[in-house]
Amino acid sequence: MGTYSAKAADIQKKWLIIDAKGLVVGRLATLVAMRLRGKHKPTYTPHVDDGDNVVIINASKIVLTGKKREKKVYYHHTGHIGGIKERSAKSILEGRFPERIVEKAIERMLPRGPLARRQLGNLRVYPGPDHPHEAQKPEVLDIGAMNRKNRSA
Repeated sequence: MGTYSAKAADIQKKWLIIDAKGLVVGRLATLVAMRLRGKHKPTYTPHVDDGDNVVIINASKIVLTGKKREKKVYYHHTGHIGGIKERSAKSILEGRFPERIVEKAIERMLPRGPLARRQLGNLRVYPGPDHPHEAQKPEVLDIGAMNRKNRSA
């Protein structure tokens, strides 16, 4: 008997919706990254995109534990000499695109490569409670109820 390897035709993708209000960023990101990769399924195959589609709402209401809101720094480089830029987590959350903190946390928990970029395409993050995916009938996944540490006190 050989090892099972999922084919593209065998894959069943579900739609999940997660309300991120009051959830800790890192704990949310680990669970979402696992769902995007498909590691929660018994049919997990490392070289196939068999993860679920995940919609995250209320991403602007996430929680950073400790003093990370003020002290955590995100860096990016412009491409020019000496062009490293930094922004604090507080400035990003209060800025125009607060959902980027959740997107980057999840993106950095996936392995680099073409498959991970395709799996990241199955993630949709919205700063508020509204989303355009009602037609897909997403199932609600309550991350806060899985473990008491997932939700901030």
